[in-house]
Amino acid sequence: MIEFANPQLFILLLAPIIIYFIAPAYKEKRSSIQVPYFEELVKITGECPQKGAVILSRKNLQKLFMVLAWIAIVTAMAKPEMIGAAVTQQKSARDLMIAVDLSGSMAVEDFVMPVNSNQAINVDRLTAVKQVLTDFVAQRESDRLGLILFGDAPYLQAPFTNDLATWQTLLNETQVGMAGQSTAFGDAIGLSISVFSSHETKNRVLIVLTDGNDTASKVPPVEAAKVAAASDIKIHTIAIGDPAAVGEEKVDLAVLEDIASITGGKSFQAIDAQALETVYEEINALEPELFESQTFRPKTSIHYLPVAAFLCLYLLSLLVVSIRYNMMTVGDKNG
Repeated sequence: MIEFANPQLFILLLAPIIIYFIAPAYKEKRSSIQVPYFEELVKITGECPQKGAVILSRKNLQKLFMVLAWIAIVTAMAKPEMIGAAVTQQKSARDLMIAVDLSGSMAVEDFVMPVNSNQAINVDRLTAVKQVLTDFVAQRESDRLGLILFGDAPYLQAPFTNDLATWQTLLNETQVGMAGQSTAFGDAIGLSISVFSSHETKNRVLIVLTDGNDTASKVPPVEAAKVAAASDIKIHTIAIGDPAAVGEEKVDLAVLEDIASITGGKSFQAIDAQALETVYEEINALEPELFESQTFRPKTSIHYLPVAAFLCLYLLSLLVVSIRYNMMTVGDKNG
C-alpha cells in the first residue's frame, strides 16, 4: 500500500492550467521584411498593418511529455511512502529499581553459599547479594532495571535500562564501603522516587537490600515510604544478615515491615544465600513480567521513483528531438 506524506501538494497539479488561462501568451519578436510599395500592397490585400509577433506552440507529443513530467514532479514532492505489513513489538511495562546497601556491615562473612550438594563456604553479605541477584536479573529480561547504591548517601549507579549485561557489570564492580560506612536508607528511597518521577511507566517497583539501621538519612525511611506510596511506588524490603545482631549490624525489621506495608509491598528476611534465593522467587511470583504492545507499519520513502520517471521522460524527449532533427537534416540534404 502506498500513502503520501504531503498529499495536499497535489493541488499544484492545477497550477499549469491556472497559468494557461491567466498568464498572457509568450510572444517572440522577429525582424520584419521591408517591402517596396507597401501602401499599394496593403490596399490590394485589404490587410491592416499590425505589430508583428509569433506565438510559439508545442507539438502534441511535447505537451504530453510536459504533462507527465509535471505529474512526476508533484508526485515526488508529495513524498509517496510504501507502507509495510504491521509489526507488533512488546516492551516492558515495569520499571524495577534495585537499591543495594554498601555500608561497612555488608563485609561480614556470615552468609553460607553452597559450593555443591555436600559443601558450603562462608562469604560476605555483598558477595552473596551479587551472586543471587545475577540469577534474579536473568529472569527479568523484559523489565527495565535501575541500580541505586547507598551508604553515607545514595547514588544512582545505573538509570533504567534494558541492557542487563551492563547493569550486571555495574553491580559486580561495587565494593563494600565505596559509598561510605553508614546507611542512608531513607535517602535511597527518596532518590528512587526522583528517578521514577522522570518515567511515565505506571508499574513502579523498588527492591531494597539492607543489613542495618538507618543511620545517615536526612529523611526518615517511613516518611520517605509515604511519599513513595503517593507516587504509586511499591517497595519490597529484604533484610540481609542475622536479625539477632546488635549495634551497626542490627536489622530494624519493624521499620522494614512498615515501609513495605505502607507502599503495598512485602518484607522479607534472608539469613543465608538459600533464603535469599527463596525471597527472589517470591518476588518473581508477586511481580510477574508485564508487557506493553505497540503496533506500527514501517514506512519506506519511494519519492525517488517519480523523480526517476521524470528523468526518463526528459531523456526520451531529448531522444525524440534528436531523431527528428537528424531526419530533417537528411531531408534537406537530399532535397
